[in-house]
Amino acid sequence: MRRAGTANSSVTGSQVAVSHLLEAWRGEVEAHAIYAALADREKNPKRAAVLRRMSEAEAGHRRRIEARLRELGAALPDPSRVRLSTWTKLQIRFAPVERVLGWRERLEDRESQGIYREPTGDPETDRLFGQIRKDEISHSMAVQEMRAGATGSDSPEGRLKRILARESWHQRGSSWISGAVYGANDGLAAVFGIVAGVSGATGGSAFVLTAGLAGAIASALSMATGAFLAERSTLEVAAANIEGERKELQENPEEEKEELALFYQLKGMDQTEAEGLVNRMSGDPGAMLRALTAEELGGATTEGNPAQAAFAAGLSTGLGALLPVLPFFFMSGMPAVIWAATISLVAHFIVGAAKSLFTLRSWWAAGTEMTIAGAIVGGATYVLGLLFKVST
Repeated sequence: MRRAGTANSSVTGSQVAVSHLLEAWRGEVEAHAIYAALADREKNPKRAAVLRRMSEAEAGHRRRIEARLRELGAALPDPSRVRLSTWTKLQIRFAPVERVLGWRERLEDRESQGIYREPTGDPETDRLFGQIRKDEISHSMAVQEMRAGATGSDSPEGRLKRILARESWHQRGSSWISGAVYGANDGLAAVFGIVAGVSGATGGSAFVLTAGLAGAIASALSMATGAFLAERSTLEVAAANIEGERKELQENPEEEKEELALFYQLKGMDQTEAEGLVNRMSGDPGAMLRALTAEELGGATTEGNPAQAAFAAGLSTGLGALLPVLPFFFMSGMPAVIWAATISLVAHFIVGAAKSLFTLRSWWAAGTEMTIAGAIVGGATYVLGLLFKVST
């Protein structure tokens, strides 16, 4: 009876182990695909190579899991059947790289505290998960938590962390695209409020078209002007800061080296490793300037196009603002008000979902939240219009 119980326990342990292994396997396949997609997106060959090594590290985890599945006699799944959703692919394509990496780190941190930590009843599988868990913890650590030997100076994770710590490339996103989405959001929300308020006050008369068009034009011009000035101001400040850092590096190179080494020590490196890294970097003034810029200025960059930002923000704001006005080109009265509300709320959902490309939230949650906000704004302004109703 005892042998039978032991055998049953072993079978149960194997079943649990296979279930956990398959879940972990899927996560590693997805992580491999995400880092590979980020590598394809990156135009700098050296940076892309680092991301590809990250992708290969996840593939290595997958191969180790597959080896254990074979040992347990389990059938291996087909990796090609694990696909990222279209929306996730779009988020990886358009969201800032830093945000995507932060999202991945949070996922891997949950894995290290969840699937890789839960006992399976199979000692070999638990041992394998323990080894992978160390890699996942190392990968999910923030830069300031790095310690000498914790990630390994030659590991892909360690190299990626160092690059992220001293470069501003990861902060670049598709700024004009995100600006366009947020411009459409502002134009739609503002003019929907105007249309709803004037509709409530006039019963949906021709005045709504006049007020809506005026609001749309004003919103578009205001947004374009604001985007242009903001982008130009940001570039001017960044250029001045970088030039100041360049002068300090030329006039006091030893002091700047010591300063950068101290930054790295605060992030967890020991003194010898930090000073060695800075000494190697000091042979390339450009690398030193980029590192100091990242540490002191948070990655200031002179890349940007004020005219492009203004055009994208103005056009998108104007288009978003026109949507609530469209029905009043063809009709008036309550039918036009109902159509305007319907079009506006649908547009609110679409714009909210589009924003999740950059925030990495659920598209459904972001769209619903935006729709509710639009309904509140439209409803409140319509009621105010009724309270101050005017004769037409």
